[in-house]
Order: sequence, then structure tokens, then C-alpha cells
Amino acid sequence: MTHWAQLLHFYQPPTQTHEILRKVADESYRPVLKVLAQHPNARIAVNIQGVLTDLLLEHGLGDIVTSLRILAEKGHVEFVGSGKYHPILPLIPEAGRKRSIVDNSRTNSAAFWAAWKPCGFFPPEMCFSPEITPAIRATGHEWLIMSGVGCPAPWPIDKVHRVSAGDSELAVFFRDDVRSNRISFRRTTPQEFIDDLSAVGGNNDAYVVTAMDAETFGHHITRWEREFLGAAFELLTHQHRRGANRVQMAFPSQLVDHFPAGETLVPYASSWSTSNDDLAANDPFPLWQAPGNTLHALQWEYVDHCQDLAATARRYASTPEAKKFAAIATEKLEPGLHSCQFWWASRRPMWDVSMIHRGLSLLNEVALNAARAIAFGGASPRTKQEARWRVAAANDTREAIERALMEEAAP
Repeated sequence: MTHWAQLLHFYQPPTQTHEILRKVADESYRPVLKVLAQHPNARIAVNIQGVLTDLLLEHGLGDIVTSLRILAEKGHVEFVGSGKYHPILPLIPEAGRKRSIVDNSRTNSAAFWAAWKPCGFFPPEMCFSPEITPAIRATGHEWLIMSGVGCPAPWPIDKVHRVSAGDSELAVFFRDDVRSNRISFRRTTPQEFIDDLSAVGGNNDAYVVTAMDAETFGHHITRWEREFLGAAFELLTHQHRRGANRVQMAFPSQLVDHFPAGETLVPYASSWSTSNDDLAANDPFPLWQAPGNTLHALQWEYVDHCQDLAATARRYASTPEAKKFAAIATEKLEPGLHSCQFWWASRRPMWDVSMIHRGLSLLNEVALNAARAIAFGGASPRTKQEARWRVAAANDTREAIERALMEEAAP
């Protein structure tokens, strides 16, 4: 039998507009959840970023949160942890990783109540490097999922490998990139897909893990939630009625318990948008920090300035006014690290001046409030002077980004 674990990734950036959020909710989220509710055999792992949970509740779309909670309570959904604002975890400091993961759990726990009990972890964009595993394990997760392109061993179908995580280990699932992309780009039919899964492992127990954006269904591909997901669930129900259970849906956590442990591996740094050519070119995160992408370099330079200023602000916030501004800078830093601003600057082929600038605006608030906190805080004159130099350098970088965007926007 083939055990099929499917993960859906629900995410919208903190800068998303109400109009687009509502459109995605109507076209994708509600129809997908309706299909899941109509099929008792459905078993889906769900990663929903805390930022999207907040947006849905704030924009009058809380019925989606309620539907997800009910599906989890009925055993159709397994929630999976992540970073709240969808940061590229390998590219931010360890303290930022932990805070992002903890904040994501805090937000979703408040929204999904006792149904929120994630064992697994989805690194945003499946961006993996070995450095992120200690933060994942330290926050209570037992397994993570990453792209199949990062697998350094023969392809696993009957064992679940491990990765080191500080003094402990995590189980690791490698997404079947080929099968996942067949679904994501409508290159298969439900019958072809189920027949293909039926052959995995021959007569032995095996597993396949697929994962994709939830928005694939209904938003990116119209009616795909019914024409693929719903139809695939129906085929599995029909198999079961005939007593021919060749494919069975399962949660990833069930696979950890069902299959033996494999080797302890050191996977390649990669993402679910990384190709083998990218790995060969030492470009593991091509859509977010690509060598040779001048705008990416400027964006991350500005991030470094903002992180340094925010840390200095917190360190020397000794007065009520300094504490107020330092708290604002800290609050804005986490959403300011969301991945979309870098994705839209990748030119592969994504490019959107507005989305890039919205991310820059969040980071501008970090720099502004951190500078105010340092000015009102208890730092020495020397430290304040160094902070002014840092602000000046940050302004130069920000202006370079804005010039680049204005040049692109010019007629």
C-alpha cells in the first residue's frame, strides 16, 4: 500500500490588500475547505501562517479559521508549525527564528484552540539549511518537511530519515517535487495520479509526500479543488468500497510512527523553488538572495542595518520614551522580514515594484523608531554616534533601493 501525505500551505503577506485577500478566500480557501468537509477520507496537513490567521480574523473572514478548526477537531486536518510572517529562516538570526516560530504558535493556538498541536514544521518556502534545525526542535517540533532537491541520499519511500538538531534530531520528509509539480501545474489527472501512486513500492508499504500552496486550488487554477482534490478523494473512496486499498491518505506524523527511521542526513541547503542547476551554482535560495541580483543585495543590506538598529534600541531602552519606540521597532521588524518583498525582486520572472516597496516601508518604520529609541535611551555618546552613522548608511541603502524602483517604474 502507498501512504499519501498531502500538505497545503496557506499564506498571504502582511502587506496584502483587502481586495486580494477576499478574492483568494472566495476562490480558494472556502472551496478547498468545503471539499475537505465533504470527504471523510480526507487527511491533509495544513500549514497556515499566523499572519494569515490574523488577516482573516481582522478582515471579517473568520469563518475560514473556524472551518479549519472544525476539520482539525474531526481528524481531517493536521496543523503544521512555521514562522509567523513567513521569513526565510536560513537568512535571519537564530533569535529571530525562535521568535518567529513561537509567535506563529501563539497566534494559531489562540485561534484554533486545542486543535492546534503541531508535531511537524514547514520552513517558509521550504528554505532549509542545517542551521535552522535547533530552533525548530527547541520549539517542540518532531519533524520537518523540505524540498526533494535537498535530499543527499537515495530517494526514501519506506523509511523516514533524520537530521541533527542540536543535541537532538528531527525526522525529515522530502517533498516529492515531481509529483507535487504535476498537481501544481495541472500536468496530471486524478486517475493518472492515483494510478501512479498505486505502483510506488510494488507490493510493499511505501509513502509519498506532496506539498503545494493552498491557493493552487481555485485561485491559481479554477475549480482545481474539485477537479483534482475532490476527484482524487472520490477515487480513493471507490477503491476502499471495492476492497482494493492500494492508496491511503495519511498525516506525515502517522508516517513517522509507521515507517522505520532511516539515516541521519545533512540535506543540501535549498528551497522548493531551487533547481539542481541552482545547487551547482551555489545558489540555494534563488528567489530571495540570488548572487548577482543587485536589488537582493541592497534589500538584505538594509535588513542588516534595521536589525542592528533594533538590537541597539532594545539594549539601551532605559527611559519610558525609549522603551516605547524600541517596542515599535521590534514589533515592525518581524513582519518586515516577510519573504514576498524578496520574491518579487527575483526577476525569475517575478517583479512587482509595489510589493517590493511595501516591504521596504515596513523596514523603514523599524529604522525610524529604533533611531528615536536610541536618541532617547541611555546609550553612551559614542554608541549614539555610531548609531547615527548606521542610520546614515541605512538611508543611503534605502535611497539606492528607491532609485532602482523608481527607474523601473519610469515610463
